[in-house]
Amino acid sequence: MQTIVIGAETDLGVHIDGANLGPIQLLNDLKAFYKGEILTLQKDQSIIKSRNLSDRRKNEYAVDEFNSKLYKLVSEKLKEDYFPIVIGGDHSISIGSALACAKENIDVGLIWIDAHANYNTFETTVTGNMNGLPLATINGYKNPELRHFHEGKIIQPAKTVIIGARNIDDGEKDNIRYSGVTVYTTKDIKEKGIEQIMEEAFQIAGFKTKGIYVSFDLDIIDPDVSPGVSVPEFDGLSEEETMKINELLIKNMKQILAYELVEFNPLRDINRKTEQIALNLLAQIIKAAEAKKKWEQTTYY
Repeated sequence: MQTIVIGAETDLGVHIDGANLGPIQLLNDLKAFYKGEILTLQKDQSIIKSRNLSDRRKNEYAVDEFNSKLYKLVSEKLKEDYFPIVIGGDHSISIGSALACAKENIDVGLIWIDAHANYNTFETTVTGNMNGLPLATINGYKNPELRHFHEGKIIQPAKTVIIGARNIDDGEKDNIRYSGVTVYTTKDIKEKGIEQIMEEAFQIAGFKTKGIYVSFDLDIIDPDVSPGVSVPEFDGLSEEETMKINELLIKNMKQILAYELVEFNPLRDINRKTEQIALNLLAQIIKAAEAKKKWEQTTYY
């Protein structure tokens, strides 16, 4: 298994500009130490992006087109036995990347690390931003027009875990309540400890699955520590807690099929604080992916 890094350069899923620049910056940083394969997928520069807050389907077709291409690309690389590390871009890219993982592996669990649940539908969304709908879409909860390109199974809500949520829309709460998704809030992390939360998350997402897709949104971190995201939420995690989550992911790396890091917005960063955290997270995962490759080679031969 080889590692491949894929830059998903789009901010069409949110009315705020800049998340498309995150992969560009991070990929440039990675070149200092990562010598493996890098591919990029860019948004169509001819698209006139909607930022209208009253538009409840902002950039729907452009987001769908981008995800269709990302879905195909990630699927191809999984078939070729790559370990994909996808760098977003806003969180709407998860529809393409996570469903590609589900297509190629059939039974997949999902660990969704995010300050937001992203469990809206077109009926419940408050902002109309497509980055508020991906998890519901991946779980097969409505929004079928956003996954029309998907040929396989959805990722089951019962095998989906949200970690670090602290701002869930009222409409989302009902969607989640009846879905079967497990939610751990930032408060849960503070009370139970990140080690216990992550242990339970792997038990749920990994139960009778071929592996787990990990989606890591940088807005889980408190904006005083990491301001460079499009939609910050206060009372988040510290840098130390964030790195601990990554360490625990790496501890269970044999179960992970693919990893994505999203929502770095350089236009909102201060003194490159978020950039450095994102780069540290990616460096750890790349190192662990290379170690996983060596372990698999030793196991098979």
